[in-house]
Amino acid sequence: VQLQACGGGLVQAGGFLRLSCAASGRTFSTYAMGWFRQAPGKEREFVAAISRSGGITVYADSVKGRFTITRDNTKSTVYLQMNSLKPEDTAVYYCAARSGAASYTPSQYDYWGQGTLVTVSS
Repeated sequence: VQLQACGGGLVQAGGFLRLSCAASGRTFSTYAMGWFRQAPGKEREFVAAISRSGGITVYADSVKGRFTITRDNTKSTVYLQMNSLKPEDTAVYYCAARSGAASYTPSQYDYWGQGTLVTVSS
């Protein structure tokens, strides 16, 4: 599976962005998907994940209520709607895919996209 993330950019605090991650191949629906982020000088951290069917979603406490992860299996794409952005959301955002259930743990994901930069100005 190849993943291509896009949608990052520069936005003011309080604004919004929608990230997309398109997957190649015909087996997208067999993968749970996750979004992670990495700020400069920090470790990669979990943001959100969604089950293969889209029926189960999980979020990091830091984004709960502001971010929404969804997927469209007909388009082999996962989305991350980010509202009420804060400067501390600034990071490179990565999408990832794994066979099996959604997970918080980066090492459990099998495939990674190249990342898209989100910068939130104060």
